[in-house]
Amino acid sequence: MVFEERQLPSNRDVVAPDGSDVRVLCALAGGSLVHITLGAGQCSVPVRHRTVEEIWYFLAGTGEMWREQGSVETVVPTEPGLSLTIPRGTRFQFRAGRDAPLVAVGFTMPPWPGDGEAIAVPGRWSPTVAPGPGLADG
Repeated sequence: MVFEERQLPSNRDVVAPDGSDVRVLCALAGGSLVHITLGAGQCSVPVRHRTVEEIWYFLAGTGEMWREQGSVETVVPTEPGLSLTIPRGTRFQFRAGRDAPLVAVGFTMPPWPGDGEAIAVPGRWSPTVAPGPGLADG
């Protein structure tokens, strides 16, 4: 068995396909954990995932998360202490309040497979950030 420990990196490791900054934390065969930051006043690119699902836990800032799957659509105010799910295939988009970055940790199951996992979709708001690498056309 191999154990892993990792401190939160000072700088982002990658820009996610949705345009947020991602710092990679630990991973196992069943899932991976990342630290997600979206700048104050920013709005992500709307996406859906092909094969993974996620659980997010918000650490700092306020904002909103839009999720839509089939006929179910919701917009949830985000704040520290809130956790939420993003089931496989859910269209989602998030935006940060104007006063501070929106910060969360996200657990991805199974671990993020790489380019082409996130697919661009129509969203609720106009994105204010550029998509990161690996975003597939919808």
